Amino acid sequence: MEAAAAVLPALVPSGSAVVVLFAYLGYLAAAGAILPGKLVAGAVLPDSSRLHYRCNGLLSLLLLLGLCAFGVYVGWMTPTVVADRGLELLSATFIFSVLVSFGLYLAGTKSRHRSSSLKPHVSGNFIEDWWLGVQLNPHFMGVDLKFFFVRAGMMAWLFINLSLFAKSYLAGSVNLSVILYQFFCAWYIIDYFVHEEFMTSTWDIIAERLGFMLVFGDLVFIPFTFTIQGWWLLRNEVELSLLAGVANFCIFIIGYLVFRGANKQKHVFKKDPKAPIWGKPPKVVGGKLLASGYWGIARHCNYLGDLLLALSFSLPCGFSSVIPYFYPTYLLILLIWRERRDEARCSQKYKEIWLEYCKLVPWRILPYVY
Repeated sequence: MEAAAAVLPALVPSGSAVVVLFAYLGYLAAAGAILPGKLVAGAVLPDSSRLHYRCNGLLSLLLLLGLCAFGVYVGWMTPTVVADRGLELLSATFIFSVLVSFGLYLAGTKSRHRSSSLKPHVSGNFIEDWWLGVQLNPHFMGVDLKFFFVRAGMMAWLFINLSLFAKSYLAGSVNLSVILYQFFCAWYIIDYFVHEEFMTSTWDIIAERLGFMLVFGDLVFIPFTFTIQGWWLLRNEVELSLLAGVANFCIFIIGYLVFRGANKQKHVFKKDPKAPIWGKPPKVVGGKLLASGYWGIARHCNYLGDLLLALSFSLPCGFSSVIPYFYPTYLLILLIWRERRDEARCSQKYKEIWLEYCKLVPWRILPYVY
């Protein structure tokens, strides 16, 4: 009861937390519109139209890091500003996500657009439409909200971690566990923005409508649950042996190579179906499905890489508690559910071609296991 009494007041958004949130989102909107970046064509939509995405996330991130460093240097802000307001920012972002989702629902149901991006998909079930969304690619003042929110969530993950690292550094508690966790996450996030154009060919961008599920997932779930390990290490000292650290690093590297390699092969194949895979002409089933490289090993091999990466983020926390393993546990459940949904969708879409592909590549995620 005492712990709850101490936490509840911190969940009430303060004015400073709201200012931090809107300053952050405002910066990203402005930087996304102004800064130069590669213009990437999205997938062809059912009405033969396609959106174009300005992939300047890396430049936006680097500029914001520079601005924050300057702000800390001249004393305008503290490096722990985010960590000091963690619960307040969590509640403010959650409330914002709920309000945005209602706004998307109302705007979508009133839309008269017939384009694939803005055509309303209304089931008549309010909860379903609010949760899954009504429109595929809603915009606000010229900003593609789906692409914007996932960028905001990924970048916020890094800034929360950096603020936690500053807090650990000032407390003198930085050790191998903290360094490994921070390095792994920073590498993953920066690599995401280096390859941001790959995001334009993912299922979320191509096919998922924008509702509370994606808004909450991008703005709240990614930055505030993917950093649980960082919060844990801030309050619990974990001493890793050098051997454990090396093993953890190896898991991260293997996961990264599989995850990034598989996604790159898929992205390249969609752009150029004849591009070589691992130095050889690609094996294609029915002229549509890639069965070479990682995609000839397992039908969802990118999920395996993602799971290994998630595990590597948690291993620096040791094994004294299950709390730091929330992320890989959640991801395992999510990806198995998503894999089953993908299988059903692909079976319906590709029919006999999918059956042929499954015979050629029998494993779903982990070869010889599942």
